[in-house]
Order: sequence, then C-alpha cells, then structure tokens
Amino acid sequence: MGVHKPAHSTAHGHDDHHTHAHGSGNGGLLAALLLTLSFAGIESLAGWWSGSLALLADAIHMMTDSSALGLAAIASWLARRPPSALHSYGLVRSEVLAALFNSVLMLVLLGFIVSEAVDRFGTPRDIRGEAVIGVAVVGFVVNLVVAWVLSRGEYTLNTRAALLHVLGDALGSVAAITAGVVIVATGWTPIDPLLSLLVAALILISALRLLREAVHVLMEGVPLHVRLDAVGRDLATLDGVRRVHDLHVWTLSSGSIALSAHLEIRNLADWPDILAAARQTMDKQHGIRHVTLQPEATAPQPLVRGSYPLSR
Repeated sequence: MGVHKPAHSTAHGHDDHHTHAHGSGNGGLLAALLLTLSFAGIESLAGWWSGSLALLADAIHMMTDSSALGLAAIASWLARRPPSALHSYGLVRSEVLAALFNSVLMLVLLGFIVSEAVDRFGTPRDIRGEAVIGVAVVGFVVNLVVAWVLSRGEYTLNTRAALLHVLGDALGSVAAITAGVVIVATGWTPIDPLLSLLVAALILISALRLLREAVHVLMEGVPLHVRLDAVGRDLATLDGVRRVHDLHVWTLSSGSIALSAHLEIRNLADWPDILAAARQTMDKQHGIRHVTLQPEATAPQPLVRGSYPLSR
C-alpha cells in the first residue's frame, strides 16, 4: 500500500457503489425495552421510598440498559429510512448521537450515586430491608425474562450487546438483594452504599465504553475490528492494481461500514473486473459493503536524456 498523498485535481473515472446492510426490525427488542424501562421506573420509586441507595443504583443501571435497548431498536428502525435531499446517508448517525447523550447522562447519574454513597457512609440512613429484597428479587426475575426474550429473537450485534447489558444488570439486582439480606439479618446499613458503589462501577464501565465508541464513530475513526493495513493490502494485491492511496474506512452506523480509495491500475479497460473483485473482497474479508473506488491509469513515462554540465 503506497503512502497517502493528496488526490490529483485531474478528472478520473469515478464509480460509487452504495449498498447498505440493513437489519430487520426485532419485536423482541421492543418488548425487552418496554419491560426493562417500566420496571426501572418502579424500582427507582421503591429505592426512594425504602431509602436504599443500592436499589436506586440498580434502577439507574436498568435505565442505562433501557437506553441500550432503545438504541438497538432505533438502529433497526432508522436502517429502513430512505436517504433524502438533506441527508444523503439517511438518519443513520442519530443512533450515534443518542449513544453520546446516553453515555454523558450515565456519567452524571454515576456522579450522583458516588456522592450520595460517600455522604451515607458518614450519615447512615434507615433502610427498609424487606422492601429492598422483594423489589430486587422481582428485578432479577425481570432481567432473566428480558434475557430470555432477547436470546430467542434475531441474533444480531445489536441484540448481543443488549443481552450483555441485561446480564450485567442482573448482577446489580444481586447486589441489591445482598444489601437487603444483610440489613435485615444484621442491621448493618453501610452495606447499602458499599454495594451501590459496586453497581456504580458497572455503570462506569458501560458508560466509558459507550462514550469511547460514540466519539470514535463521530471522529470518523476506523472501526475497531477492521485493520486498515489489511484492507489496503487486499486491495493492492488485486490483479491489475499497481498501488493504493487515499484509503479511508469509517463507520456510517451499526453494521454499516464505508470505504473510499484511489486505485492506480495498469489499464482502464480492466476496471470493471477490478471493481467487481474489489467489492467482493471487501465484503467477504472485511464486511465492508459501502465501497467507493476511483481508478487512476498511470501511463509509463519514457526515459528522457538529461542535460549535464560539461566537465572542466
């Protein structure tokens, strides 16, 4: 793969191939979203009434899971929206903006949980342990039901990510159950803010991962699972290709990757075959289906005798 250089202003043949891999809608995502979001509201009210920060933290964690499920559902819906005169790519980036907002909101809520936990270490609160146990057990069952619904639906990257979120939230429910049991058995209330910090750590991991992915996409970064050098090498080794430059790979939306590049070829007459081979290779080897390639035929330059000063 050659060193990148600015594209020439000379007109070249230009072929655009715009195909998108659109996922179909998944009813399981919507059902899981409604179930998770509904119980998150109930659990947050129960956490406020019972005085349990661990229960409230678990409710916030479930809300973040609801956001993840919502993003997956939005991605499935937006994938079917056609491009317009104002948005030639459609509205596929909406999910990325939503992910960015969601991650920032998660960090704000995380700050509230940590601040409240530190305050409660110094000033313990009365906590209704029995209520915490009952609500947390129901939350754990809800998480299992949501995981079951997702596992029986269409198995895509979106549903797999949502499933991981839900399984992580089940750990938050277990933490809340543990806090309730300890309080009922021993009356030791510091266990509640202590375990709420554990749930906060789970939220922090999810928030930072989501923020990193959203910013990476908005900065037109190369998808993390794609190796740019391997893409360039596969293009450069195609029959008839002499050199590859101005190679760019970026994410349009979940499951949709775009590529653009200039290919220096030996003969423009070979371009249709080279283009077909490039599209097939990018799709098969790297999962890239939105491919824009520009051919450049560089004629060999004849040798020219230079003028040299006479020796003295």
